[in-house]
Amino acid sequence: MSQQNLTIPFKNLPRKIVVLFGVLLFASHINAQRDNKDSVEFRLKRLESTNRFNPKDTTHIKLLSSLAFSYRFINNDSLRSISERVLKLSKAIDYVPGKIKALEALGSYYSDEGERTNSKDLFKRALKLAKEVGDKRGELNIINALAHDYSYEGNYAEALNLYLIGIDVAKQIDSKKMLSILNENIASLYADQRDFENALIFYDTVQAMNKALGNDIIHAETQSNMASMYKDAENFEYAMFNINKSIATFEKHKIYDWLAYAYEVKGSIYLEQGKYQWALYWYDQSSLLHNQQLDDEREEIQLLNGMAKVYLGLGRDSLSQQYADRGLQLSKKIKSLQGQIDCSETLYELHKNKGNHTLALTYLEIFKKLSDSLSKDKNKQSLSLLKTKLQYEQEKMELIATNDAALAKQRNYIYFSVAILLILAVVTFIVRRSEHIQKKLNRELQEKSAVVSERESQLSEINRTKTKLFSIIGHDLRGPIGALQGMLKLFTDGEIGKEEFLSFIPKLKTDVEHISFALNNLLSWGQTQLNGVVTKPKKVSLEKLVNGNMRLLSEVAAGKSIKIMNQLPENPLIWADQNQIDIVIRNLLSNAIKFTPENGLITIEAEEKKDIWQIMIRDTGIGMNKEIQKKIFANTSNITTYGTNNERGTGLGLSLCKEMILKNQGEIWVESVLRKGSSFYFTLPKAEKSYQNAS
Repeated sequence: MSQQNLTIPFKNLPRKIVVLFGVLLFASHINAQRDNKDSVEFRLKRLESTNRFNPKDTTHIKLLSSLAFSYRFINNDSLRSISERVLKLSKAIDYVPGKIKALEALGSYYSDEGERTNSKDLFKRALKLAKEVGDKRGELNIINALAHDYSYEGNYAEALNLYLIGIDVAKQIDSKKMLSILNENIASLYADQRDFENALIFYDTVQAMNKALGNDIIHAETQSNMASMYKDAENFEYAMFNINKSIATFEKHKIYDWLAYAYEVKGSIYLEQGKYQWALYWYDQSSLLHNQQLDDEREEIQLLNGMAKVYLGLGRDSLSQQYADRGLQLSKKIKSLQGQIDCSETLYELHKNKGNHTLALTYLEIFKKLSDSLSKDKNKQSLSLLKTKLQYEQEKMELIATNDAALAKQRNYIYFSVAILLILAVVTFIVRRSEHIQKKLNRELQEKSAVVSERESQLSEINRTKTKLFSIIGHDLRGPIGALQGMLKLFTDGEIGKEEFLSFIPKLKTDVEHISFALNNLLSWGQTQLNGVVTKPKKVSLEKLVNGNMRLLSEVAAGKSIKIMNQLPENPLIWADQNQIDIVIRNLLSNAIKFTPENGLITIEAEEKKDIWQIMIRDTGIGMNKEIQKKIFANTSNITTYGTNNERGTGLGLSLCKEMILKNQGEIWVESVLRKGSSFYFTLPKAEKSYQNAS
């Protein structure tokens, strides 16, 4: 069976897997063969399920194309229908690579169905497009596929010519794998002509290439084809050695199409030696795969005829006739001349053996007519092969000679041009040197100016930071501290009594807590501004941090009759710096309490995404307009607002939250509606095993 990037056996075409492991293990091997197709289908479904899916997207077209090729030899009808879809989508957006792949896939479908007029036309259209856009790899695959088509219809001269062209293209792009494949296909052409001497010359070249590639599977493919050649040459010892080696490799790597071919070749080796029971065993293994796994009618013909010959040899004429009839029908369907000859010969021997002389004579006449035609063609093709190769080499030499003459003429022009260029170069050098010196001086001046500007910017930023710090200390900390100081002075001076002083304790406690909270934010923010904070992530319980801050702020919330609800899932674990995230949660909770009126509600939730936790703190507070939402996380803003009970903040909390979340590889944003409340969201990495190992 032919594939674009695989060597193609031309005689006794079987090429697939047979299983030595028995029926119980067969299903698992079928699944392994379909892994690539299933992987592509999974990626395709995942792409099609996204909100932004567009069927004309090139990624979608590429995946469809890959899926189409994965169905070859498994379900050829799917190969055709998907390829037609790829072609339609590619034409809609004029996507040339998609058109090339679709035409190539459709050509493969019609080639496998024996409709080679259609397949060659499609391959030629694809080849023309590939040449137009300079797609050398696509061009190489299509040349190889088109050559297969010519070889299947017996036009070996044209096939050889294409393989030789393909070798030149493969050398241009240094594709060692395709060089191996193309040389092996040429070897197969000679083997089919029973020119084993020339075939072995090419096989020697192929084996040297395979050794350099270091790919066991490619080497095993070559061994399978060599085994078939040695069988035709009746060198059964070499044939069996090569086929056993290849079978071991295909079984190891689960390459089922080639393993089926290898088993079939092994069956044919035993058949040629008259060892029918052993031949039947290996044919049965190959048949098992063809029936349940593969859709390759070319190889199936040879398998059916081989089994017909085995049953004829075992004296089981009824079964022999069933297989030979099926093989002949299939040969006619896909226009396989060699298949019709082989099956007609088997039916002739079968009916002669049964004494049915009329039918025997009919099949003998068919066999002789087709054989004589093929024999004449093969004699012509043998001469054509040599003629094509010699003609190709001669054209190549003539082209080289023409190129050498053109190069010599060009060389004279070049010498003259070089002399002129040297004179111009000297003049240009003098001019450019002075320009270079001038540009260097200008560049140095610009660099120094940039350094001065950067330093000015840094000094300006430092001044702004200093001003902000003094503003916060002066307005937001001095007031509460001054009030506390005045109250203590009144008490120590005896101007207020103990009971009156004690009545101010709740107010003083609130002021002290405000000062402590503000100082913590101020110190944390100051450290981030001076690049002094080091983030040390570890596995942290989000629930523990939330519960701790709920307890810390419960009294403040109770003072406004605000209910805080923890709706986290069970024990979410994050990968973050515990102290920094503690500051974030405390600030967001404190803000929610500050801007929520009495009898309000605050909820804390978390949603598990792919690699992150998305945490939300929602309140039923006063909300904010779109303009404020845009400003609150800006580095240059310092928005300070009063809460529902005139609570005052430093304006640092949300800036600090943003700094901390970014340092922990997360994001933070807000959604808010005036008079309905606000929802603050932030994300943090999940504490997966990879994170735990990193700690």
